[in-house]
Parts: sequence; C-alpha cells; structure tokens
Amino acid sequence: AWAAKVGWEKLLNRAGTTFRKLPDSSKADLDLDKAVALMAAQPSMIKRPVLDIGGALTVGFMPELYAAALGR
Repeated sequence: AWAAKVGWEKLLNRAGTTFRKLPDSSKADLDLDKAVALMAAQPSMIKRPVLDIGGALTVGFMPELYAAALGR
C-alpha cells in the first residue's frame, strides 16, 4: 500500500547496503511488483522512517516536515 501511495521509487532505499549487495540481475528492470517483492523479502530495503499522519505519508528523515506535520 505504501508503494502505491508514495511510489516505489521513493520507498526503495537504493543507497542502502542491502540493495547494493543484490546481484545486478535483481536490480535490473525494476518495476512496482519487483520492488515490492524485494522490500517484502528484505524490509531493510525500505527507506526509513516512514511516517503516517492522518493518512499522509512521508518517507525519509525530514525534520522540518515532521515539525510541520506534528504542529511543532
């Protein structure tokens, strides 16, 4: 559901070591289904944190966005 809402491209942490250690064949031709399968098999490939506030999702650490979303 997250990948459909924010886009798998934003949710998949390509900079992380888990993704970088994958064979090139697993990283090639990524699409929604393949990316979701990778993230389901290896949750560490999900960019974190994922914050859900009232149905609005933010992905990745953004303190200014968190402060605004939490009213601080």
